[in-house]
Amino acid sequence: MQPWLEDASSLADAIRRGDVRAADAVEASLAAIGASKLNAITHIGAESARDAAAAIDRRIRAGDDPGPFAGVPMLIKDVEDVAGMPTTHGSITYRDNIAAADSTSTARLRRAGAVILGKTTMSEFGFVAYTSTRLYGVTRNPWNLERTPAGSSGGSSAAVAGGLVPIASGGDGGGSIRIPAAYTSLVGMKGTYGRIPRGPRAKNGPLTQHLGPLARSVRDVARWYDVASGYDARDPFSLPRVDGWERDLGSRSLRGLRVAISPGLGIVPLEPEVERLVAETADTLIDATGMRRVDARIAAPDDPGRWANAGAPGLFNDLHEHWPACKEDLTFEIGFAIAWVSEHYRVWHPAAVDRYRMEINEAMADLFEECDILLCATNPHEPFAAEGPMPSTINGEHIGPWHNGSLTIPGNVTGYPAISVPAGISRNGLPVGLQAYARRHEDALLLDLALACERARPWPLTAPAAPV
Repeated sequence: MQPWLEDASSLADAIRRGDVRAADAVEASLAAIGASKLNAITHIGAESARDAAAAIDRRIRAGDDPGPFAGVPMLIKDVEDVAGMPTTHGSITYRDNIAAADSTSTARLRRAGAVILGKTTMSEFGFVAYTSTRLYGVTRNPWNLERTPAGSSGGSSAAVAGGLVPIASGGDGGGSIRIPAAYTSLVGMKGTYGRIPRGPRAKNGPLTQHLGPLARSVRDVARWYDVASGYDARDPFSLPRVDGWERDLGSRSLRGLRVAISPGLGIVPLEPEVERLVAETADTLIDATGMRRVDARIAAPDDPGRWANAGAPGLFNDLHEHWPACKEDLTFEIGFAIAWVSEHYRVWHPAAVDRYRMEINEAMADLFEECDILLCATNPHEPFAAEGPMPSTINGEHIGPWHNGSLTIPGNVTGYPAISVPAGISRNGLPVGLQAYARRHEDALLLDLALACERARPWPLTAPAAPV
């Protein structure tokens, strides 16, 4: 049996009807993972997955409903805990860190019938926009094995687009769900801050970290939100539960909404193919929905370095007990960052982060007084070399490597919801993403917008050669 190459919802529905056995779906994914060239997986719990799938099949035979993700093989990013599996954060320093219990969102997915196969690769501590670590090596993009699936959720995006599993978890502190989605022709959503809880033992840190799925379809994201979102006492910033994400999908009229289009947000130039595809997809979306294009003043401050400073205390917490003994075990970027934090971080650095947060929040508030939706590129580049480093130039212009997140970081710093949907395949055969922003708590509106794009400009659910 081939692994399921449609979306996760259709597989769950087929398993619930009895058309497909959960056990067969799991075996197909395990076989595909074993043969994969992507290097997207850090750990597999094959026997526990087989046991869970068998239990799902027994429940179905008994006439019980096993849940909305019944029997779906699923992978969890290596930043989230899965009981009995390592949570390494992509770092040699944490290779022996075995989780005692599931994270809140993983536990909710299990209760909804998901079969957790294992963990996916990520960039070390989620710091860069490609996935290559000293612990696990280089993760590759199923659209072109020489290119990166981005980071930090690169293993999840590669596994889903590469046909290994139909859906996987991601984490987004500066674009780490949305950029991998863009680089692999998937849907990636970062909800309003706190939409999906990060407990237990949630690290509040810079207030930029979000959880969510890497998915093949918009309804898969909606179903994930039905299962994983909602208040958790162990995450003090988690939002109250909202029901009906999938039920109400597509029920809101988009006609007449004011939409501002700024592919580079006035911050960063775009590679030509990115600019072309984003503009074409935005035009198609406006024609399909009846939204009204408006000129809106976008004055977001451009200083991604201050976003990096926001994460400095968290990185110090993760590594200070091991530093400097761990120096040779770290990737270049992490080694450089922890050395700088240990020697040079001062009170004016978090003060600058607070000013940046205020400035960007004011800019976003001003913008959304003039429009209802903002459309832009997800990332200025097409997928770059799998081994890295992050590009520092666009069209011959030096922009610096941290500008890889310039278009996604505003959503993390402000907590605004944002979604990346496939904008098409470039003339180089590589995926490009269109990103949409809405006001806080208007996550459902973004899902309806993404659904309209999915219908108007359908995308391939996996890379052409999947399973890779």
